[in-house]
Amino acid sequence: MPELPEVETVRMGLLPALEGHRFTHVETRRGDLRIPFPKDFALRLTGRRVTRLWRRAKYILADLDDGETLVIHLGMSGSMSVYAQGADLKLGQFYYSRAPDGAGSGKHDHVVMDTDAPARIVFNDHRRFGLMTLVKTAALGEHKLFSDLGVEPLSEAFDVAYLRGALKGKKTPVKSALLDQRVVAGLGNIYVCEALWRALVSPTRQAAEVSAAQAAALLPAIKSVLRDAVKAGGSSLRDHKRVDGELGYFQHHFAVYGRAGKPCRHDDGGTIKRIVQSGRSTFYCAKCQK
Repeated sequence: MPELPEVETVRMGLLPALEGHRFTHVETRRGDLRIPFPKDFALRLTGRRVTRLWRRAKYILADLDDGETLVIHLGMSGSMSVYAQGADLKLGQFYYSRAPDGAGSGKHDHVVMDTDAPARIVFNDHRRFGLMTLVKTAALGEHKLFSDLGVEPLSEAFDVAYLRGALKGKKTPVKSALLDQRVVAGLGNIYVCEALWRALVSPTRQAAEVSAAQAAALLPAIKSVLRDAVKAGGSSLRDHKRVDGELGYFQHHFAVYGRAGKPCRHDDGGTIKRIVQSGRSTFYCAKCQK
């Protein structure tokens, strides 16, 4: 599943084609994805202007000028592509190629949205684990998708005091605690592994036993690995791609993830190990991560 950096990369690519623009035509090719589309979904979007495009955890949110918010989740395999309508189009720092013939008519192209940028946005999801829905903007925080989410890891609210308080008393490995979306929103398996390695904290250490010094090292490690990954366009391991079709390249900078049996990049003679925690692969160096 795409993690925070991949979702943020998609949001940034959608921004010039959506924020400040109106939907001129919306079409759904089926009645549902992971959940059914709301009643009159396409009709309710058509003509609406996006006043703000933002992200909460692993969701992309488009606030509309009628008081509703379009909620998008990519699921396991969802992707969004942006094409220019007519000639190639440059919007800000982004370059969109002209829509090829049949853009949006593929077997798994489930939602097609045209905007007055002018651009065509195609949502493709062959496993249909993603979702799109509409929620009243004022009630977004109370919606079941968002009501239990924790703090955003790149926000100022995510500080050492918050982190220490969130881990205090938890009788679970620190890695599992950080993956709990009720604790920190948007963190996933890849970046928690990488952040723990940067902070020299073992993923098997009990959350309640993380010291003040370790928490102080872990906080900037989480923020830096997320920022580095966003700058690299995310990690393309399976389905993730940017909206222009290019792949992210942070996977080329993994220090531990997927590197079982290889030397630790701290150059301390350690070797990367793989274990399974709560059904997920964990990669770490037992020599330097304590």
